[in-house]
Amino acid sequence: MARRLRFTGTDSKIAGCPALHDDLDTGEVVVQGTPLTDPADLAQLRHFSPGDCAVVVPRHLLVHWGPKDMTPEPELITPEEFHHLFAVFEHTAWRLETRRGYASDRRDESYEEFFETGTVRWDLTDAWSTNMRAQTAAGKQVGRVRIVDRPPTPGQRFLLGCAEGNAATGEDVRNLWRADALRIGLPEEDFWIFDSRLVALLHFDDADELLHIELITEPARVVRYLQARDAAWHHAVPYTDFAAEVAAAE
Repeated sequence: MARRLRFTGTDSKIAGCPALHDDLDTGEVVVQGTPLTDPADLAQLRHFSPGDCAVVVPRHLLVHWGPKDMTPEPELITPEEFHHLFAVFEHTAWRLETRRGYASDRRDESYEEFFETGTVRWDLTDAWSTNMRAQTAAGKQVGRVRIVDRPPTPGQRFLLGCAEGNAATGEDVRNLWRADALRIGLPEEDFWIFDSRLVALLHFDDADELLHIELITEPARVVRYLQARDAAWHHAVPYTDFAAEVAAAE
């Protein structure tokens, strides 16, 4: 079975080598670099066995992108602390949504109504909408990309219907097919990025319930999510165009 590898980072300015990847299942680090092939060099290596391969990488690659702790302890924040981030961010807030549904959406009274009427009732006077309108009116940017299966799940259809309400508060909402997200290597994680300096990683259980929120501030880890944001934003399409594509396929 093939490893599940996640790109960690590279210091390369031109090509993609050297680089580091994480094995998501074993926790091992895969180092990508230039092979060491000179027999005189290989003869100096200790504990070098047949079948081993040595690669040469700059020291700063390991300093910048190597794991800092064997078992890092996640920094968890409360829902209240998480919600406070939406009041105090200075420039940008951005979200990647990757799940096929959310338990909180299914509890929303407008969820079943959407499948009867085809539209979502959106209260632009509630706390979320009021704050979003205030933040975007102040010139701050709020955006999100929602990953969608083909065909969309009921939860994804509901969120596509919600996009008009998101946009009414000033959010820039876009969508991306899951096949495209996998092709460009997006992580299958849900997260918010605030001001390109901290990440709120959302952990869910198998029933789509939010379990806890992990705050990430380590620069090397934050950059990985920034790279995911840039890739998602480049390939995603505005929700209006995406909704038309979904409707045309039905």
